[in-house]
Amino acid sequence: MPDHDPDCIFCGIIAGRIPSDTLYEDDEIIAFRDISPAAPLHVLVLPKAHIATVNDLGAEEAGLIGRMVLVARDLAAGAGVARDGYRLVVNVNRDGGQIVFHLHLHVLGGRSMGAIG
Repeated sequence: MPDHDPDCIFCGIIAGRIPSDTLYEDDEIIAFRDISPAAPLHVLVLPKAHIATVNDLGAEEAGLIGRMVLVARDLAAGAGVARDGYRLVVNVNRDGGQIVFHLHLHVLGGRSMGAIG
């Protein structure tokens, strides 16, 4: 079993102690709907292993991160938002907007996101 943090809400979801609306799961990745959605489609894609932030990634996780992006792409396609567009966001640390310190990728779609910058 991957490393988990007993105080992490996402680790609680992965362990089945906290319910979620899970849309995808395999041995390394889980994806579920955000409980406070910022768009009609708002899914979180995360590794099952507890990795706190992008800053804690090692080169050995490059394949895992690539697979997370592919899962996000497939979920967007399945939700019917891929053609019109969607946004992938990873917040890093407090100033970057990270609230839960378990690496996760936000998949947002179903409305116009507007340009950044």
